[in-house]
Amino acid sequence: MSGNPTLVASGLRFPEGPIAIPDGSIILVEIERATLTRVLPNSNTEVIAEIGGGPNGAAMGPGGYCYICNNGGFNWVERNGRIFPGEQAENYQGGSIERVNLETGEVETLYTHAGDVPLCGPNDLIFDQSGGFWFTDHGKNRARDQDRTGVFYAHADGESIEEVIFPLESPNGIGLSPDEDELYVAETPTGRLWAFPLTEPGVLKRERADRPDGGRLLQGRSGYFLFDSLAVDADGGVCVATLIDGGVTTLSPQNKAPSFVPMPDPLTTNICFGGKGLQTAFITLSSIGQLVSMTWDTPGLPLNFLNT
Repeated sequence: MSGNPTLVASGLRFPEGPIAIPDGSIILVEIERATLTRVLPNSNTEVIAEIGGGPNGAAMGPGGYCYICNNGGFNWVERNGRIFPGEQAENYQGGSIERVNLETGEVETLYTHAGDVPLCGPNDLIFDQSGGFWFTDHGKNRARDQDRTGVFYAHADGESIEEVIFPLESPNGIGLSPDEDELYVAETPTGRLWAFPLTEPGVLKRERADRPDGGRLLQGRSGYFLFDSLAVDADGGVCVATLIDGGVTTLSPQNKAPSFVPMPDPLTTNICFGGKGLQTAFITLSSIGQLVSMTWDTPGLPLNFLNT
């Protein structure tokens, strides 16, 4: 990587879900503030929409709408100028998938359940070429228990949703290979990244029961860390925001040795690519409320409904 991170914006309230817009702005969520926010090229910010709950992941989808994974909210802890998410919010009413009109700020709830399965803490999402999207449900933690959750596939019109993978250990980041023939899912507490072969949009190549360990495990790093959200680069490398030691871990679907780029926040939560040739990585440093950027050795993979 080239140089140290450059500060793009500060004073954000636990930023996550960055989207690099071709006009040079960055759209992201502020989970603690419960907003969808735009960071302008001059580093000023403006609120696009008051979301409520806990907007966590964001992605551009069909029709120019921004789709939101809403985890339902956390109780928050502030220590030494940093903010940290805690247990399930006292006013928690469930998780949801929402759609935001970027022109008007109107927020529409698309899903709160998949059949009889409630959405507990939707976390991150990725659109495929067909216009459907995969998303993780991270679940919620309470004083003496936590949810068991999985991965879902849904249509952008709000008419169809299915739980496809269950259970996983607090699934978080999610992405697709360049050919969209594999789905990548990061588990937070285990620090593992799984690859699930696909036959078509929304369909696993094999039943989960065939591999109770969860699919194909990508070679990881040693040590203690947690995985958060992710982005895929143009070579198919999976760049996973990494908690505890704070940085971005890049894992190879071909099981080449992983690499790690440190960041100045133990709660490094997400990465996206933008700028000329998608050569710039934008990274959220959530506990210190910053969005930073740096030149990345490998450009990002263009996203459907955005970098086309």
